[in-house]
Amino acid sequence: LIPSYPELVTSLDYEAELAVIIGRDCKNVCERDAAACIFGYTVLNDVSARNLQTEHNQWYFGKSLDGFTEDEIPYPPALSISSTVNGELRQNSNTKYLLHSISEIIAELSQGMTLLAGTIIATGTPAGVGMGFDPPKFLKSGDVVTCEIEKIGRLTNMVK
Repeated sequence: LIPSYPELVTSLDYEAELAVIIGRDCKNVCERDAAACIFGYTVLNDVSARNLQTEHNQWYFGKSLDGFTEDEIPYPPALSISSTVNGELRQNSNTKYLLHSISEIIAELSQGMTLLAGTIIATGTPAGVGMGFDPPKFLKSGDVVTCEIEKIGRLTNMVK
């Protein structure tokens, strides 16, 4: 379940994302060595409270309320990624279109910071999130969100 926080959140949104799971502690990784740091991948719904996100200089608060939260897939992954809300297709793209490659992301994050084994990195979301529609299509209580990535699986959550 995705808590809706009706007293706090006025613009609840979804983001289907490929999540990268780090397999070993790593620091100061160069892009060519990044793939060796990866344990695997999973589907992530990067739920966002857009009103909180836009009211703060940093986006962490709008993405961090409680409850939001390689060997078989060629590197770099080029996988279909999609989301639906109540069966309506909202996002439909491919992970090969990430703005920053997984190697770039790992290399940048590991500069001066140790990425511990088990760290989960969200890689970004394709077009089609609720705030991108005119008018916006934010989530409400009872909505069912499904995020899916080819060869990885499907994550389905209901908004409480």
